[in-house]
Amino acid sequence: MRRCARTLSAFAVLTLLAGGAPVCAQIPSEPPYEKEMQRLAEILGAVHYLRALCGADEGQTWRSMMQQLIDAESPTAERRARLVDSFNRGYRGFEQTYRTCTRTAVWVIDSYMQEGADIAQRIASRYGE
Repeated sequence: MRRCARTLSAFAVLTLLAGGAPVCAQIPSEPPYEKEMQRLAEILGAVHYLRALCGADEGQTWRSMMQQLIDAESPTAERRARLVDSFNRGYRGFEQTYRTCTRTAVWVIDSYMQEGADIAQRIASRYGE
């Protein structure tokens, strides 16, 4: 018990010497548009799979867009992992559902591309510099 108290006291002194701010206040919070970013990442993953399935010869275009999004955000490792997980969830979800290009798949592509454009515009207009 004494050892724990001494450790906590030493930690408190170090915290005060380091600037006095509580440790929690020094942890960066997520941006207010995080849920929209995760949805955009999921859309990019879905479109990456579906466009290739439906014959678009775009190679890694959508994956590259995702990488550019991550690079622009400079996220923490944890946040980066969540964005990548969202992209992969979008890709795998449609990979499990669609084996061939159908009219519904084409409709989903169009719908998701519009939703993605809307999200990107909303984020840029609200939070862009």
